[in-house]
Amino acid sequence: MIDSSQVVIESVVVHHIGSRAEGQEVRYSKDKLRLQDEDLVGNLLKTYFFSAFKSEAYYNFIGAEEGAAGLIYRLAEEVFNDASNFYNASLQMAGFLHEQSNHPKIRGGEFYLALFRNCVVDGEVVDALGLFKSENKETFLKVYLKDQNFELGSHDGINIRKLDKGCIIFNTEREIGYKVVMVDNINKGNEARFWKEDFLALQPREDSYYFTQNYLNLCKGFVQDVYNKQNQVDKPEQFDFLNRSLDFFDKKGTFKQEDFEREVVRFPEVSEAFTDYRHQFEEERGIPMNDSFDISKSAVKSEKKYFKSILKLDKNFHVYVHGRREFIEKGFDSQKGMNYYKLFYEQEM
Repeated sequence: MIDSSQVVIESVVVHHIGSRAEGQEVRYSKDKLRLQDEDLVGNLLKTYFFSAFKSEAYYNFIGAEEGAAGLIYRLAEEVFNDASNFYNASLQMAGFLHEQSNHPKIRGGEFYLALFRNCVVDGEVVDALGLFKSENKETFLKVYLKDQNFELGSHDGINIRKLDKGCIIFNTEREIGYKVVMVDNINKGNEARFWKEDFLALQPREDSYYFTQNYLNLCKGFVQDVYNKQNQVDKPEQFDFLNRSLDFFDKKGTFKQEDFEREVVRFPEVSEAFTDYRHQFEEERGIPMNDSFDISKSAVKSEKKYFKSILKLDKNFHVYVHGRREFIEKGFDSQKGMNYYKLFYEQEM
């Protein structure tokens, strides 16, 4: 968890990264920003820099322990060792970001480098380095007084609650590639890789959040790819498996594979298919699936919205299934020539 309430913004510099698709270059600022406006620094900038980081998914720089994590890791290390390296590091980062912005969908925008003091991450007070990029501008109405009349105008600017791209590097766990948080709210296709992988060179941090998220993704993938209609598994059975999986992670504090097999998978024939799929999942994605780990409630909450249990019946009905598979019966009415579901309940809410 990140607490920015006591954060002090020590330094900020802004450079403009031109669009490579349009042949634009980088425009470098000559110096750091003058942080004299207390409201700007204390409220607006802190909101802009920190409000987008709501997930507890952490990252590390790749290969940091071998000294091969890439330019951003090495420059962050230089700044943490000596803050006088801040401006020169920003020049190299801005140039490198421009080099990596090869995809035609990547737009130009402002690149910010910020040095923070008194960040609290998981209870530890540390310095931090923030890297941010704004690509979208919004139009705002401006009301102003002119000759004793109020007039309306417009102004293009940045919405401080809509960070496009961001990364905060916390000065802790240096030996394994720092503790890092990252967001990219703009690019979602192949072009999204440039921020996390090509520019920052980050990989997920192997912690309880990581293992919980991976196992929930495994459960979703198993239902989509194996435990499905093609293998004669009806929708209510699929939803029952997903609901049991979520309920298991909701109620347990620690994941143990044998408990999950007994309480969720249950049947030997399903267990065999699930084990085969798990091995395939690990090999294809290069993701370790531990047999035991602490469950991250934050990861469970984050993944819940992707567990859809909705029976869509033609265009007439949507039935939300939250549990109790035994209260749903499927059949076929020969007179009407139509399928039906029979639902049992004790009281109408």
